[in-house]
Amino acid sequence: MNLSGTSFHDVKLSAATFSDVDLSGSELRDVNLSGAEIRDANLSGVSIKDCALAGMTINGISVEHLLALYRGMKVGE
Repeated sequence: MNLSGTSFHDVKLSAATFSDVDLSGSELRDVNLSGAEIRDANLSGVSIKDCALAGMTINGISVEHLLALYRGMKVGE
């Protein structure tokens, strides 16, 4: 099904499953992804801005800890 260019507003899709979905070029705004799992996804070029990251992991590694380490690095290290 081709839903390219469609806008969704105030939609509840909790516990939904998406398989073989192309969201390239999409914008997700004011989205609750708490408890969601993303697998086998192409995240190249993805930008995450102004988001709550508490408990978020990438391949089992805490994003909060990674960012704390990054922020603690000196320039040029």
